[in-house]
Amino acid sequence: MSTRPVQDTPASVELDVGGMTCAACANRVEKRLNKMDGVTATVNFATEKARVSIEDGAAAVDDLVAQIEKAGYTAAPPAPAPEDAPAGTVADDPVRALRTRAVVSLLLAAPVIVMSMVPALQFTHWQWASLTLTAPVVVWGALPFHVSAWKNLKLGTATMDTLVSLGVSAAFLWSLYALFLGTAGQPGTTHPFELTITRTDGAANIYLEVAAGVTAFILLGKFFEARSKRQAGAALRSLMELGAKEVAVLRGGREVSVPVGELAVDDRFVVRPGEKIATDGTVEEGSSAVDMSMLTGESAPVEVEPGSAVVGATVNAGGRLVVRATRVGSDTQLSRMARLVEDAQNGKAAVQRLADRISGVFVPVAIMVAVATLGFWLGTGDPVTAAFTAAVAVLIIACPCALGLATPMALMIGTGRGAQLGILIKGPEVLENTRRVDTVVLDKTGTVTTGKMALDGVLTAEGTDEEELLRLAGALENASEHPIARAIASGALVRVGDLPASEDFANIEGLGVQGTVDGHAVLVGRRALLEEWSQPLPPDLESAMAEAEGKGRTAVAVGWDGRARGVLVVADAVKPTSAEAVRRFRDLGLTPILLTGDNRTVARTVAEEVGIEEVIAEVLPEDKVDVVRRLQDGGRAVAMVGDGVNDAAALAQADLGLSMGTGTDVAIEAGDLTLVRGDLRTAADAVRLSRRTLSTIKGNLFWAFAYNASAVPLAAAGLLNPMLAGAAMALSSVFVVTNSQRLRRFRPLEETGRTP
Repeated sequence: MSTRPVQDTPASVELDVGGMTCAACANRVEKRLNKMDGVTATVNFATEKARVSIEDGAAAVDDLVAQIEKAGYTAAPPAPAPEDAPAGTVADDPVRALRTRAVVSLLLAAPVIVMSMVPALQFTHWQWASLTLTAPVVVWGALPFHVSAWKNLKLGTATMDTLVSLGVSAAFLWSLYALFLGTAGQPGTTHPFELTITRTDGAANIYLEVAAGVTAFILLGKFFEARSKRQAGAALRSLMELGAKEVAVLRGGREVSVPVGELAVDDRFVVRPGEKIATDGTVEEGSSAVDMSMLTGESAPVEVEPGSAVVGATVNAGGRLVVRATRVGSDTQLSRMARLVEDAQNGKAAVQRLADRISGVFVPVAIMVAVATLGFWLGTGDPVTAAFTAAVAVLIIACPCALGLATPMALMIGTGRGAQLGILIKGPEVLENTRRVDTVVLDKTGTVTTGKMALDGVLTAEGTDEEELLRLAGALENASEHPIARAIASGALVRVGDLPASEDFANIEGLGVQGTVDGHAVLVGRRALLEEWSQPLPPDLESAMAEAEGKGRTAVAVGWDGRARGVLVVADAVKPTSAEAVRRFRDLGLTPILLTGDNRTVARTVAEEVGIEEVIAEVLPEDKVDVVRRLQDGGRAVAMVGDGVNDAAALAQADLGLSMGTGTDVAIEAGDLTLVRGDLRTAADAVRLSRRTLSTIKGNLFWAFAYNASAVPLAAAGLLNPMLAGAAMALSSVFVVTNSQRLRRFRPLEETGRTP
């Protein structure tokens, strides 16, 4: 059971951390920051960011930066990219530089590797040609590893770069010894390529292919890793790039074009067809259809009119609108979405913390294992060559890159894909909660139903035309502001088109309305109103009205010209996708429960319509959290889906809170997952995506652990060539990022046509 009360939190600071090359680096920075009083830090290797919570007066940003620099890394608050810079320019530079280093090293290393593997290609003086090609790879290509290893040595620490630098340098220096002081440099010298270690004279063996190959393979792996990390952040960057850049503001009756950053709350601005809406606001003039697909993933445009709320970055697909700004800058829904996604990507799940702890001790342990391997081989009387080769293979194969990338890569891609689909995952711990959940509690109003009264049925007396009934009743109710009247008028407008004007309209308090429409004296309201005018309902309408009321719906009688003509049934309409959503919850192994403050009759009717068997009705808003707690005390792991203020406490109490983005801010803040659309099917997709992401993380971690656990003993036993060890180490990282990339292909079920 988890409880997440909504409360004040310490000041939060985000820092870009430079110079990290593996999870051990991130672990070191995190430990140093967490040793500071009043500081709680999380450092993410994949995003290269530190998220730090500081208690009041505990530390300043400069203090945090100083601590990180003492650990041998760089740190600074994130610097915004220039507005006029092409998208992606800032992110491209380090990737491009790494690509150049990797490609050049690979081109130089390839002939060295081929000559070493194929004795037939070992021409006279081939070893000196190999030295000529290998030297720039070891000196220039591996320079970042050497620099990082030297920095860490001065600090008395070790990282993955230490392992790479030691292994490459040892292979290269041994080769220099064999070439200049041994017999390996003699003309005509050849040696076969073998996967196992044999007893040979170390002075006759060179390992230039190991030094060059390991450097090239690891650089290539790092390039693919860096490129994937950049692509993983593309969803967040594209989210922020959705917004408009210029806006036409109404000032003094004229339109003035200004940058969006100059917009203020209550400014009125114009949005023409095809333009993006500059910021969140309320329509004051005009009507149109707005394309919300960029934010919600919903393809159907939403009709708006005066009084409708609109969201920044969505596209006006119809007529001219005048909008009054209600939120600007970082308060807009777009900015809040981006902030939620980034917070999730910078967080850590429990499985990642375990991986970080292992990575933090793995490097020094690997060095000790390499030294022990060297000592063992020498102690058993084997040649120095055999001992050296085994020790180098251990150093290289032990690099824990894949371990450090296993969680953050999947988390970055999974949360980014969710943002594209209108699913905002607040933090990595949410993923673990989705696995445990077995019960989903659904708030009724606004979640399963639309939360608005709508025309649900039309019943006519014998001889009465349905269209005529709707036209006359709709015209009279169109003059009223009552929610039931608005539902009837809207339903009539949709079904019969334009409505005539009414005359002599009068509201009879507690009974209904009366007036004249097209020369007919029309009554709409309770049966008592019609009976006052001697227009009793015939038996069939009377029974139909009683049946509708028995199901918790509102039935309205209609009569004109001295006779009862029909009954209109109004209800809080069930969303057309709710039944499908409930079926998907069941397919995911979740037991749905309907929770509502409405009476049992209404609740049972809605539950039957969508396929829910368990109903908890007539619950006061403040008691919803108690219902969730009782379910948890009964051994259930509970997910709660809601949208209102009265759902916030229950959302926080639940093991997994899913808040509808169409609901209130407080509900959104209290939930773990925010569903931008009001479609309940998205909740099922959110659970699917969370579980898929968690499954990917576990798969990544399994292969990373299995790889190191199985390969290190092989290397220590002398059964793994150092060059193959380098290639395998690089490929393990590539596997992790490639496996994580599969999350990009996640699609909602309605697009796949499959069951969960």
